[in-house]
Amino acid sequence: MTLRKEKLLRASPVVLAMAMLVSATPADSQDTPTNSETPSATETAAPSDDSGTMERASEDMRAVLEKLMDLGAKPIHTLSVEQVRTQPTPADAAMAVLEERGESTEPEEVASTEDIMIPGPAGDIPARVYTPEGEGPFPVIVYYHGGGWVIANIDVYDASARALANQAEAIVVSSHYRQGPEDKFPAAHDDANAAYEYVVENASSWNGDVDALAIVGESAGGGLAVNVAIHARDAELTTPDAIVAVYPIAGGQTDTPSYQENANATPLGRADMEWFFEHYLNSAEERNDPRIDLYEEADLAGLPPTTIINAEIDPLLSDGEMLAQAMEAAGVEVEQKTFDGVTHEFFGMAAVVPSAKEAQALAGEKLRAAFEGQ
Repeated sequence: MTLRKEKLLRASPVVLAMAMLVSATPADSQDTPTNSETPSATETAAPSDDSGTMERASEDMRAVLEKLMDLGAKPIHTLSVEQVRTQPTPADAAMAVLEERGESTEPEEVASTEDIMIPGPAGDIPARVYTPEGEGPFPVIVYYHGGGWVIANIDVYDASARALANQAEAIVVSSHYRQGPEDKFPAAHDDANAAYEYVVENASSWNGDVDALAIVGESAGGGLAVNVAIHARDAELTTPDAIVAVYPIAGGQTDTPSYQENANATPLGRADMEWFFEHYLNSAEERNDPRIDLYEEADLAGLPPTTIINAEIDPLLSDGEMLAQAMEAAGVEVEQKTFDGVTHEFFGMAAVVPSAKEAQALAGEKLRAAFEGQ
């Protein structure tokens, strides 16, 4: 499969500006409104087409998306929170494709897994420890799953955590967090910080060595990963050696070039992101909070080397590009790569989607290099 960028690009203002221009809609698009003026999910709900998702998707990615629709999944913004939490997920669709092809649906093997509870600011936080094959002591990765701070859990993102353990040859602690609307901002962010602190203090009990330490997250978890690194810096905690943010939510604006180009993409569109913001945030003004608006409001100086992985058919593509630009401007060593023909949620689908295998290998390569440098 071809990549949108043939090699890993070091983010620069010029490169990113060009990338955003390529993905932008025609010149009649309006100027960016302030975050508080961003339209609601109801107001943005749905262009007349599907953003060309199926036409632009690779054959394997398209098979997953078609299976997701066959399973009865509906656009997130059209459902209640409970309905979204119980409907089929892209991970379910990937498994169904494997089953239909007569291929194994067994999870990727690791040496062991252990479910634990992490003490949090408002109660215990479910987490799972994945240990790779080998003697150890192992490097340690704290991983945060996606779901827009509202849906999903460590089970839905099990494939990503397993892949990271094997690719990076590291213990992965995949941590859940409180979610909206039951627990509003900054509940998820506070739990993410608590999980990181707990892992740093207790990693040796799992044969982990925090002298080689990283933070990884997907989507909402990608934003949490960057936030946790900021927290570690500001609180003068043990700092991570690397960050990997996979299609991170890095801002509160929903009229960036990729939001416009992928407004009604599957499985994530602009109205779906508005739905997530409305269910997690207490007010529209919180879109300007530096814990949400990473690329414009956060202090990113002094963060560890960061790898940002994006999908082409994803409203969050510009978030990743602009976060990379902001990090470079703050003096952070940052590299960003976009994979063509894939959508949001592709990262954990290596058994079905070849680009996911490439993305996982990239994450593993960058993480191993960071660990070996210690």
